[in-house]
Amino acid sequence: MKLNHVAHRLDAKHFEVIVEMLKTQLGFIELRRTERAIWMRQEGANVDLQFTRSEVVNRDEDKRGSQVAFLSETPRADLERLAAWARKQGLDATLGSWSDREHYMDVPAAFVDFVVEAMTPDMAEYNVSKH
Repeated sequence: MKLNHVAHRLDAKHFEVIVEMLKTQLGFIELRRTERAIWMRQEGANVDLQFTRSEVVNRDEDKRGSQVAFLSETPRADLERLAAWARKQGLDATLGSWSDREHYMDVPAAFVDFVVEAMTPDMAEYNVSKH
């Protein structure tokens, strides 16, 4: 088996706003859409994101452990830019960090089971040989 995509849930009320953020702010393209879900890919990526519409009112208390992660030379600044965009759309966005190289953004009204993480590229240097 080969990894194809990762799926997360978005609040149905804010689904289209977050899809628009991914397209306009992060360069994602839409691959496929159904009434309930969308599959998207960022240019140069080989793993896709699927988002499904969720109607649940509760949010995972431990959702920071589940991220959609991006590499960035300026992770905090890039997340601040995304948070500002979300706020202009009427969504509350909060920022946090695990270290000076790993930051995250939550949009509690929209992100059901994940946060968006940005980390410096050196965090993804795993020194793993291919088998």
